[in-house]
Amino acid sequence: MISFTPSEEQQLIIDTVRRYAADRMRPAAYEADEKRTIPQDIIARGWDLGLLPSAIPEQYGGFGETHQALTGALAAEELGYGDLSMALYLMTPNLFAIPILHYGTEEQKEKWLPRLVEGGFAPYTAALIEPRWSFDPHALHTVAEREGHVYEITGHKALVPLAADAHAFLVYAREGETTQAFIIERGTEGLAVLERESFMGIRALPTYELRLDDVHVPASCRVGGDQGIDIDHLMNYSRVALAALAVGVARGAFEYARDYAKQREAFGKPIAQNQAIAFMLAEMAIEVEAARLMTYEAAWHLDKGRHAVQQAALAKAYADEMALMVTDRAVQILGGHGYIREHPVERWLRNGRGFSTFLGLAMV
Repeated sequence: MISFTPSEEQQLIIDTVRRYAADRMRPAAYEADEKRTIPQDIIARGWDLGLLPSAIPEQYGGFGETHQALTGALAAEELGYGDLSMALYLMTPNLFAIPILHYGTEEQKEKWLPRLVEGGFAPYTAALIEPRWSFDPHALHTVAEREGHVYEITGHKALVPLAADAHAFLVYAREGETTQAFIIERGTEGLAVLERESFMGIRALPTYELRLDDVHVPASCRVGGDQGIDIDHLMNYSRVALAALAVGVARGAFEYARDYAKQREAFGKPIAQNQAIAFMLAEMAIEVEAARLMTYEAAWHLDKGRHAVQQAALAKAYADEMALMVTDRAVQILGGHGYIREHPVERWLRNGRGFSTFLGLAMV
């Protein structure tokens, strides 16, 4: 029997992150979106929560025992409730750390993991997404070719968070018939960070395109050495993370619309008593809860060491559609006010629209 009752430790994480999201992230989200920048004191405070260090064993500088996807999903939902741009910013080092934690050689773990968790927030990132409509993590156009003890990597990446300041990148590339990951340090010849991207949503998160022109790295930079990585397994952690973030965004939109509908009166009574509005709110609540349970189940399967491609893919696909539906209905319930930027529902709708394109942009 599956039980998703949080342990005492998990409940403490939920409560702590929820307070941070409500007290720090939400009040600053509007201005961050308008100015396209996130206050660094908010990131520093979020990093002090210790979410990534708690997933990394003590021997590599963390204070955790095992990496748990379910615990990460619980925290990601609360961060998504706070603000999606800030959540993705704070979770960016996970993109670098988790693949190394699962597949890195002992030398790679000893070299890189302590750098990620010692001290304050450090901008390490990963580059998976490519700027083409046919993007497929199993058929990348970025190519890695080995010549002796050196890899030559050529390609073009997009949606690389914090790339302008990153100390190192985890770049995914096609090697033969498989997708592998390579650690490329900042300043490597042939690696160029292009101009900051501009999107409809996640406007406060700085993302960039990355160009790799005949980048040469030692074979020791291939994550996992000769064994390499399992891209499906890593993408499952990304799918669970994005599904949890989508649940958080949608939960925030539902609660805002519900409270507005209880307070807003028309024809002498709250609009929440209007049957059409009440039915919309009920369906929104059902969809949020359904997506949450699917996300928990996928994370639970990952934590049990099971092949969870189906569960993770279904959870993300459902959460993608759910987030768009719930945020759109939140705008509808607010009526004309929903289209005004001072109300957060329009920002949540813009952010919710992007989940279907974010694979690889978050990981728990």
